[in-house]
Amino acid sequence: MKKLTAKSLVKTSLQQSLKGKSGYLTDREIELAYHQGIIHTPRTLYDSQIQPVSLDLRLGQKAYRIQSSFLPENETVEKKLKDLKLYEVDLRDGGILEKGAIYLIPLLEELDLPTSLFGCTNPKSSTGRLDMFTRVIIDRGHRFDEIAPGYKGKLYLEVLSRSFPVRVQEGISLNQLRLKQGNAEITDRQLQTLYKKKPILYHKNGGAVEWEKVKADDGLFISVDLQGTNRKNSIVAYKAKANSQVVDLAKTNHYHADDFWEPVYYSKKHRLILEPESFYIMMSKEKICIWPDLVSEMVAYEPNSGELRTHYAGFFDPGFGWHPGKGAKSQGTRAVMEVRPHDVPFMIEDGQTFCRMKFERIISEPTRLYGKQLQSHYHTQELSLSKYFKN
Repeated sequence: MKKLTAKSLVKTSLQQSLKGKSGYLTDREIELAYHQGIIHTPRTLYDSQIQPVSLDLRLGQKAYRIQSSFLPENETVEKKLKDLKLYEVDLRDGGILEKGAIYLIPLLEELDLPTSLFGCTNPKSSTGRLDMFTRVIIDRGHRFDEIAPGYKGKLYLEVLSRSFPVRVQEGISLNQLRLKQGNAEITDRQLQTLYKKKPILYHKNGGAVEWEKVKADDGLFISVDLQGTNRKNSIVAYKAKANSQVVDLAKTNHYHADDFWEPVYYSKKHRLILEPESFYIMMSKEKICIWPDLVSEMVAYEPNSGELRTHYAGFFDPGFGWHPGKGAKSQGTRAVMEVRPHDVPFMIEDGQTFCRMKFERIISEPTRLYGKQLQSHYHTQELSLSKYFKN
């Protein structure tokens, strides 16, 4: 792996370069933040950790099996950990995280944020598709996955693997950090103007969805596809099996899907009843194109939309589904959604509104984009499982 080395841009102060700007930091600003000590780590930071608008955070040497989840509020995480720790798992050569057990893992990266910057974190796509629930906590934090302006200290990752036991080791990445300055929100009125110049949603057979046919309310809504290819043997979803072997997260394109997943096939009724507390991988009906000057995130859970969670990861980098040099009919990539119903069986139908995408600004167009340049796993996906399974 290529180490991240200092460049001439270190001569520029990050805070000077961000003056008067609002939005998420992109790869150049993240690299500058590292060279100026805003992001620091006792291990070498690698170039491959820097994504278009985020930094992959790495697991440290130990995982702590804990009794319960918690938020430290007015205390440090380490102080709370003393009361809740059951045992330690050494991750230096790899360790097993049992299904259904909660672990807390100190991360290798630490922060020393200026008061103008704050952070947020989310699981990587491959983590969410494996039904691994992760969230970051910080010293004296009162919310998960949010890092207050001016925070100085360690980052800790809470991990719960809900479907499979997994083997992890020091240095692998399960989640990402984004840094933001000011208000990055894009309003529906602003989004409409942007959309008419650069459409975001496309029909699965090609061509942009006209703005007048888009459901917009604090972002854009997308629907679920239960038609597939309209054939009897067409797979429209995958359901995680209740009992399976360990998934080693150091191995990609390695496991046979049939050992871990049950395929769900096309039905003439174009509907599916989801079982409570089962985990499904499903696909959006629309294709999505995130242009190089945008980022998007799916809203995690809305109780008034049904008794289910419709994704775990849901962050779209600039360049997702964008195919430069190709016409409008070739733009867009399907979104894959991680779905877990709660409490009661829940029926869904083809084309049903399923989740909402919100859009935000970035400070500048990144030098690297999601796609072929980064060998991104899901750039041209259809219904795709996590990268650990064979295609």
